Parts: sequence; structure tokens; C-alpha cells
Amino acid sequence: MQIQITAPTQIRATIGLPSSKSICNRALIIHALSRSAMPVGNLSDCDDTQAMVQALQSADNTVDIGAAGTAMRFLTAYFATRPGQTRLLTGSARMQQRPIRPLVDALRTLGADIAYAGNEGFPPLLIRGKELTGNKVTLPGDVSSQYISALLMIGPMLSGGLTLHLSGRLISRPYIDLTLSLMKAFGADAAWEESGNTPTLRVSPQPYRPVAFNVESDWSAASYWYEIAALCDDAVISLPGLQTDSPQGDSAVARLFELLGVTTTFADGCAVLRKCERTIGRMDCDFTNQPDLAQTFVVTCALLGIPFRFEGLQSLKIKETDRMAALRNEMRKLGYILREENDAVLSWDGECVRPDTAPAIDTYDDHRMALAFAPAAFRVQPLVLRDPHVISKSYPRYWDDLSQAGFICTPL
Repeated sequence: MQIQITAPTQIRATIGLPSSKSICNRALIIHALSRSAMPVGNLSDCDDTQAMVQALQSADNTVDIGAAGTAMRFLTAYFATRPGQTRLLTGSARMQQRPIRPLVDALRTLGADIAYAGNEGFPPLLIRGKELTGNKVTLPGDVSSQYISALLMIGPMLSGGLTLHLSGRLISRPYIDLTLSLMKAFGADAAWEESGNTPTLRVSPQPYRPVAFNVESDWSAASYWYEIAALCDDAVISLPGLQTDSPQGDSAVARLFELLGVTTTFADGCAVLRKCERTIGRMDCDFTNQPDLAQTFVVTCALLGIPFRFEGLQSLKIKETDRMAALRNEMRKLGYILREENDAVLSWDGECVRPDTAPAIDTYDDHRMALAFAPAAFRVQPLVLRDPHVISKSYPRYWDDLSQAGFICTPL
């Protein structure tokens, strides 16, 4: 299936964003560990969150989470702490190519019984739940923050709590801070202990308590509306439910897009996006702490004619697809030549070639490719995207919301 997208010349819209997938998936694990009878409010209807809900409710021995990477990491730790339960945790073909050894090794250090049911170092995993007796583990600071969060969230359930040392360069700290914030909301005692050259996280053996919890709107989803505001000549877009003091790392999108000509004002629980004067002619940014924003800014900057150099993208190689390669391939179709360095940097120095005639953008079974490339319809009329259904992973209503804002979205 394909979809053809035609952009409007003016936008006046109020868009109800999905709730934060990052918060939903963390809150669901903590909620299950707290044994709360109160439901988590405003859960996302995206594929990843629904996979988590179904996995936590299922009594089946085999749990298939499809392409939900966050669910794979978090559930690996969760099931390891469930005495008497044995689960085969598996996923899609791509999921079985995504490494998980650092998390499995760390859990084994704590006493977990986890075996690889396929290729060594990758899902599927055979997990025999038990009481974990260890309480200290060390991980490299540049591993996926989801490994770190998975360990942190089970920390209160360990008899001796958890001491987690992070060695080397630390990346994605906002996601770790988000996890700590949610743990504290459920009564856990967890915090950074900055001492010496090794950042350390300590979690006390203080069980979670049941609390009422409501999930806020998703700043990652908001980033595509910032992109739309930047590319549209006349746009005022209201996004209810975004918090100025949000623990979501991707809330940095408001500050970063101000450089690209989009200002944000907050009133009555709503963020309002308007055009403002662009303050830069080139963008150099380290996305170590916000890797999910990379596709949004690559497409935006190129289409605005703003050369860029984006660092800290090493985690993009092991996402739903190799996002570095995917971005280079699809931006080439639009006439932009990107350069990749050391598996961690993407740059564009202004080099352009003749774009493809009637380009069709491949989405690589990656929701963020579809979400980030759709606004390119402001420069490519009309724009065709292949496999548009991939948005269901994080933002199922995206095509409907674009239509509400004046885009014409036609299935082909």
C-alpha cells in the first residue's frame, strides 16, 4: 500500500497528540510491580504500548511482542523477577536481529535465569523467573538507555536494592532521568550518586506503592508538528497536553526548533506553535540525548536549505531499521546527498543532485521514517510514501490528524 500526500498552504489546527509511549511503557511495568488495582490513565493506543499491555496480561508461556523494542528490554527484566513463571519472550524477524546481550549479562549477574532460544546475544529469550539475590552491576554508559531503565525499574524488588555503575561515556541521560521520575512517582527511592569518575545509580529495597497515574502527551509526536510549522509558510498549531517541565527528553524539540523559526507559547495546558525569525544558517547538534529527533531534524534542515552536522546518532544503527542508511537513501531521492561518519554522524553540506521524478519514499518498517518524511510534501507535490501503516507503532492517528490540518492524504 502507498499513500499520496499533498500539503496545504495554510494551517490553523488543534491536534490531540498521542500520549507518551516512553512514559506509558515505563508506567505499565512499574504499575505491574506495584500490584496496583488503579489503571494507568491516558494510555497510548499505539502498537508498542498495546504489545506491553497484552504481554503483562497474558498467561501464555510464549510472549510475542512483535517489533516493540522497548517492551522486549523492559519485559526481559520484569519476567526475570517473577518466581515460578517461565516465559519464551520473542518478537519479529527484525527484533531477533537487535542485540540484547548487555542486558542479559547484567541480569545474570544479579542471579537471573535467562537462556538464548536462538542466536547467542539476540532474542528470543527463555526466561525462568526467580528471586534475584544480586544487587550490584556495571554497564557501559553508552549502551541503550532501555537496558539501564529495565534494570532500574526492578531495583525496588531486589532484597538488597540495586547499585548500578555506568562506565565510560554516558548517553541518553534524559531517558534514565525519565525512568527515575516515574519510579519516584510510585514511591521508589532511586537517585543518581555522582561520585568520582563513575556515575552511579542507587535504588533502595523500598517497594513501589499503588498510585493513580495519568500519562502526558508525547513530545516525540509533537516534533512532527514542529517540522510542519517550520516548513509551512503560514501555520498556527495548538498541541494540548504538553508540559513545559516535562521529564521527556524530547521536550528539547521546542528549544531546538526556535532556532529554525518556530516559537512555542504555553497557555491553559496547551502549546501553541507559530512562525518566528530563523536565527541560524547552519545547525550543528549532538543528539546523544534525543536520538529519536534525528530524522525530524534531518528532513527539516535539508528542506529549509540549512546545512547541518548531527552527532551522537550511534543508536540509530540498531533501531527498527538502520536509520542512518535509510535517511541517506531516501534523502537522495529528494536530491540531498548526506554524509555518514563513524556510524555516529550525519551531515549535509548543501550538496544537491537532481531529485527522482515522482519520488516514492520507503519507510523500512520504521514508524519514524513515515512520520518525519510526510511533511516533505511541502516541497514535493505530491509526495508518495510506501507502507504508511507503520505509523501504528507510535502514532496511529497521524494520517487522520494531517487530514484535519488540511493535508490531502490519498491511499493508492
